[in-house]
Amino acid sequence: MTYSEWFYAHGEKHKKIMDRLEHLSDTEVVHYFRFENMVEKEPDFCPLYKENKKCHDLRGLNCYLCACPNFRFKDKGYHVREGRTLFSACSIKSKEGGQFITDDAIHQDCSKCSVPHGETYVKTIFDRDWFEMMENVT
Repeated sequence: MTYSEWFYAHGEKHKKIMDRLEHLSDTEVVHYFRFENMVEKEPDFCPLYKENKKCHDLRGLNCYLCACPNFRFKDKGYHVREGRTLFSACSIKSKEGGQFITDDAIHQDCSKCSVPHGETYVKTIFDRDWFEMMENVT
């Protein structure tokens, strides 16, 4: 699955949840996307939920910005550097981020980054139309 395929499929899942949560306040929506609640009420949102496993080992993990607004990707890659194609990067160059490098590719490794997964951050850029917001940054 390409980055784009995942992004659009994830966006559809996110939209379906948001359509059901229309009656909630913004704060209630953000709280709804807490990891523990999502595992219980939205088990198909993330494949890791079935194992009760977090993608980021964070206390208070919030899944609203699962697709990070700082993550940039191109399925065909940005450029080739030292024989490797750069497929993804962090637009804010988070010090918690890293790179996963293979013989021919470079991918952003966000596994240790906490930036988009805390409720304080989510609330600062919250937008009920997540997909439109994300399309504007990718």
